[in-house]
Amino acid sequence: MSEVQYEQGQVRRARYAVAAVFAVHGAVTGSFATRVPWIQDHASLSAGQLGLALAFTAFGASCSMPLAARISHRFGSRTALRGLITLWTLSLVLPSLAPNLYTLCLAMFVYGASAGMADVVMNALGVEIENLLGKSIMSSLHGMWSAGALVGSAGGTLAAHLGADARLHFALAAATLTFLGILACSWVLDLQPAEDEEPPPRFALPPKSALLIGAVGFCAVFAEGASLDWSAVYLRDQLDSSAGLAAACTTGFMLTMAVARLAGDAVVNRFGSVGTVRAGGVLAAAGGLLIVVAGHPAVAMGGFALMGLGIAVVVPLCFAAAGRSGPNPSQAIAGVATITYTSGLIAPSLLGGVAQATSLVGSFGLVTVLACGLVAFAGVLRAGDRDRPKLSPPAAAVPDRQP
Repeated sequence: MSEVQYEQGQVRRARYAVAAVFAVHGAVTGSFATRVPWIQDHASLSAGQLGLALAFTAFGASCSMPLAARISHRFGSRTALRGLITLWTLSLVLPSLAPNLYTLCLAMFVYGASAGMADVVMNALGVEIENLLGKSIMSSLHGMWSAGALVGSAGGTLAAHLGADARLHFALAAATLTFLGILACSWVLDLQPAEDEEPPPRFALPPKSALLIGAVGFCAVFAEGASLDWSAVYLRDQLDSSAGLAAACTTGFMLTMAVARLAGDAVVNRFGSVGTVRAGGVLAAAGGLLIVVAGHPAVAMGGFALMGLGIAVVVPLCFAAAGRSGPNPSQAIAGVATITYTSGLIAPSLLGGVAQATSLVGSFGLVTVLACGLVAFAGVLRAGDRDRPKLSPPAAAVPDRQP
């Protein structure tokens, strides 16, 4: 990238703008997650078929993410993010229009592809701003994603409670979020490549340094995806809850994740990445056990809340650790993102298959086992603790560097 000097105020505004984009991105996910039971009924799908359709979300994301770097290189980060976040918000409408399994799989592929490309660009901008500021902000940025998801899920909960058609709900949400996303992109950093800089490869294997870090993220994203996509279905089918209460469970899960991520930077600075992830793994495993043994909706909702609290900061810490794990931070971050999205690819279909063969209780037994992996493998984030930048007071300007 070309060498640019940014004033501290400009970087601070860019931080808030990227945080708003994270919130918009999350609001799309939250809106969708609460209406999964409606989509299942509208397309007349079994649990296994729903799992297959949901798998196309992460499949589309995994296929498209390597293209995001080339789009950003070609158009600059601001234009790229503006276009990709618009594509993502508008794609929310597609799943509600699908009348059967085949059209839903196609809709979810497009939905996931747009999500993945926007995700890569906004996280890359977040890491760049973190480097410019010299302090940890990734957890709070992901906290804004969760806050946006919470707002989206609250709207979905209200729509489900009122029995609103998801096609109308998604159309209104998409229009609102598209406007907000385009507006927020006006203040993000516009990173441009140097004249002699080669475009990034379309596809690249994750570097070795990203594999173990990605394994930790894999466990967390598996549990997150399972809870987002299946919590409402679990309460409705396993515990005979109403549509409104089932949607509220997804909202509660997102609430705990939002709170934990917004407070995550302070917790990590106090206890370190390893200690934070290990403690989170214990909470997530305890939440999984509550879900498995729950005989009442309130118990299951408490379990999902603990699950969200436990896994909340894991993915932001994985991205931050990847950025400090080798000579090519961008490649390592992209590698971790690919691995975590692969987890998202596996989780819906695998849980749907296990539910088809046994029950949803068995599916969340698997989620609980993977949550224990956070405790076992948290040590791979230790390098990030050693290299964590110290907080520094605001300066009048940020020195020259290559963004």
